[in-house]
Amino acid sequence: MNYQNLPILSIVTFFPLIGIFIIFFIRKDNYRLIQRIAFITAVIDFILSVPLYFSFDSSQWKMQFIENIPWIEQFGIYYSMGIDGISLPLVLLTTFLSVIAILSTWTAVTEKVKGYMISLLFLETGMIGVFCALDFILFYIFWEVMLVPMYFIIGIWGGPRRLYAAIKFFLYTMFGSSLMLVAILVLYFINHAQTGVYSFSIPQFFGMNLSMNLQFWLFLAFFIAFGIKVPIFPFHTWLPDAHVEAPTAGSVILAGVLLKMGTYGFLRISLPMLPQASMNFIPFISVLGIIGVIYGAMVSLAQDDIKKLVAYSSVSHLGLCMLGMFAMNTAGIQGSILQMVNHGLSTGALFLMVGIIYEQRHTRLISEYGGLWKVIPVFTIIFLLVAFSSMGVPGLNGFVSEILILIGAFKRNIWFGAIVTVGLILDTVYLLWMFQRVVLGEITKDENRHLKDMNKRELLCLLPIILFIVWIGVYPRPFLNKMQVSVEHLIEQVKFNNTITEGEKREAHFSYGNFNTDD
Repeated sequence: MNYQNLPILSIVTFFPLIGIFIIFFIRKDNYRLIQRIAFITAVIDFILSVPLYFSFDSSQWKMQFIENIPWIEQFGIYYSMGIDGISLPLVLLTTFLSVIAILSTWTAVTEKVKGYMISLLFLETGMIGVFCALDFILFYIFWEVMLVPMYFIIGIWGGPRRLYAAIKFFLYTMFGSSLMLVAILVLYFINHAQTGVYSFSIPQFFGMNLSMNLQFWLFLAFFIAFGIKVPIFPFHTWLPDAHVEAPTAGSVILAGVLLKMGTYGFLRISLPMLPQASMNFIPFISVLGIIGVIYGAMVSLAQDDIKKLVAYSSVSHLGLCMLGMFAMNTAGIQGSILQMVNHGLSTGALFLMVGIIYEQRHTRLISEYGGLWKVIPVFTIIFLLVAFSSMGVPGLNGFVSEILILIGAFKRNIWFGAIVTVGLILDTVYLLWMFQRVVLGEITKDENRHLKDMNKRELLCLLPIILFIVWIGVYPRPFLNKMQVSVEHLIEQVKFNNTITEGEKREAHFSYGNFNTDD
């Protein structure tokens, strides 16, 4: 079957809404049925997304599985969807982690289950839509759509300070979104002035004739919007609160997918549209990335709450992701994209494991644990493997992305590579120290003597993640091959539009901006 001719992206994006529709007609007290329907919906959606990988032509950079339908045509707004080698792994990561997140809620959430499952499925639609949208208005709608269910997930089903965390998350994101909308409208009217065409098509804005001063301000607006979502230091302060207060599934989705919407925004919008500003911002963003790596690791060392420690580790790992991206070479950007996937797997698994022991002990304080290897050996082995993955031990997924980013960073600036290596050492220190205090040693609390090891459902949540952790670590080629041509083309776009004359930009516009599959 030729999936290129099917509206497969729309099917994958909106299929969770079918589950929501069915759940609406189920009594709220029948929460087991609601959970099963939500889980089955997510599984089917993941199955539907898998052919995207096998049908994707990795030999070309152009957008694939294109859907382009007039929506509000007089204003140049289209329902336009498509993916390339950059967005493909993020779509698959979203459908995969959505299954895991829903399965993890079986016993963790027992109140208002109907609303919780609806929120998770609605969130899945918004996240997939962001990675597939090729129209700015559509992109912005999906970007805002995901904000609402995550606000409720944190605010209703979160911890004691859930309202504070939810409002903080909402305000930060809305502030960034407002700046992004202003930048989109500026690009829209400038493009009309230059071409006479009203269009919100994202590829339409590649190669525009923009002054350096204008590029600077537009890049700054997008930088704040995407930087808050990543989050880049110093825009990170909302993240630990959101992670700590969110339920386990919320933390998994937040770390695994939502943060990647920010890094994806840089790759899809900032770099190809604003190449001169992107090149000029390389030192600034690289320094912020390095600060994030070291700062996140050092703050993690000081935490006495396991979940907050894992939350701050995201600041460190995403800082590394930004450094690789703005190395502006193939190794760095491929490593950055793979790091997005690896962080989603490793950190998502860490949050799952924190949730497993929290359900039994109802505390996340590191001092309350110790000696767990004696009573829950299966948990201990998986916890060690996931920690090794997060710290980048060779043979596991984290090593592959980290070594690619380091290669890219050293190619860009030897000092960037040397300094960030210190942060990676600190990552190893805080993860090993956490593992030692939580799992090793003697049992000092009687409550820990009665802990139950992982059950079948919990193993079912974690074993698929472990499979990918090992697979990517041992044989990353199938994952890197799909993105390579798209990454190389992105770098060509940035360098080409950064060096050609203003007159040549408009002439080259359609060859670099066209997302059609026809040659």
